[in-house]
Amino acid sequence: MGQEFIKRLIAVLAVVFAVLLSSSGEAQAHCDTMDGPVVKAAQRALATRDVNLILIWVRQNDDAEIRRRFVQTLAVRRLNREARELADNYFFETVVRLHRAGEGEPYTGLKPAGTNLGPVIPLADKAIENGSVAALLKLFDATAQADIQMRFNDVISRQGFNVSDVEAGRKYVKAYITFMHHVEHVYEQSEHKAEGL
Repeated sequence: MGQEFIKRLIAVLAVVFAVLLSSSGEAQAHCDTMDGPVVKAAQRALATRDVNLILIWVRQNDDAEIRRRFVQTLAVRRLNREARELADNYFFETVVRLHRAGEGEPYTGLKPAGTNLGPVIPLADKAIENGSVAALLKLFDATAQADIQMRFNDVISRQGFNVSDVEAGRKYVKAYITFMHHVEHVYEQSEHKAEGL
């Protein structure tokens, strides 16, 4: 790649990134945060130069775009620290936008690390990390616990997939997303019921 092309690419990335940031809305989705699972996967993919780590978070028909952006990001981030930061952020924006589109949800920009997601999402992530759902279940009544336990078991059973098997990774991500959306929905319903009393 020529230096002139790389300079133009950096300029284009700067404009696109500024536009994406200015269009950020108020919606707070777990995967839209800088410390959420999609950005973490993108960071690991760039650090290890393994695109499979992020492909599992997007639809198969988005593979070509992710691969193209991944190669561009790796090339630009070698220039200097500022170029690296800009290229990384552009890549994070791209993968989160495509991930959200795959969920049928709008993309409203990246939220900062530490965004308050309420009690359920952090506990659900900690449950998956630790392999124990006990602390999370305490937030729910007995009628919801069995279903949550079943969905949790499905996530855990898919966790040890081979990173070169993108399809197995996508099955894990689907189970993960289903679990997270379910616990969040059930918790919100129980909160609304409690407020109505």
